[in-house]
Amino acid sequence: MSTLTLLDRQPFVEQSRPAPSLRAEGVTSGYGGVPVIREVSIAVGPAEIVAVIGPNGAGKSTLLKSLVGILRVTGGKVLLGDQDVTNRPPEELARRGVGYVPQVNDIFEPLTVLENLEMGGYLLESGRVRKRVEEVGQVFPALPPMLKRRADKLSGGERKMLAIARVLMLDPQVLILDEPTANLSPKLADSLLREHVKRLAGVGKAVLLVEQRARAA
Repeated sequence: MSTLTLLDRQPFVEQSRPAPSLRAEGVTSGYGGVPVIREVSIAVGPAEIVAVIGPNGAGKSTLLKSLVGILRVTGGKVLLGDQDVTNRPPEELARRGVGYVPQVNDIFEPLTVLENLEMGGYLLESGRVRKRVEEVGQVFPALPPMLKRRADKLSGGERKMLAIARVLMLDPQVLILDEPTANLSPKLADSLLREHVKRLAGVGKAVLLVEQRARAA
């Protein structure tokens, strides 16, 4: 399992900017020198939701990890707007407005909901963090009453909301979600996608997600 170590804590400057397009052009990537995906091309633009659908083992997560710099791209390139960001580190992409929610290990279980959100805003100036928590709480109104609750006490749907909310702390313009409805009931999955993910695209964000279930997507 790949993990992200947050080393760079320079001040993060928020910008009012339209979402850029994110494109993969002929991307090849894998593990230990063995390709898992070959020459994959995909693009998502502002106010769009693009879904990659396929069974376990199809390479969906490999693609996303390659886009955000967790796995090395060995062929092709990744573009954010007109900038080549192939194999740039995840923290640099976070600064550039790319948010990534992995399928697992997407929250800090021993911490409270508030502490998770504060961790998500680690690049923000200290005076901005609390305000951003309030703004994210407006997107997920179920979270503010739970700010003092430990994350490991949340339900599956609440955990997924927290995972997305934590990434939203930096106000990413491109949002990448790895199976956001995994382990959720059909009702919760539908609620998450219709009420929250579609709303994010509706305010101009570019959303790329992967799913096993075509009906969920």
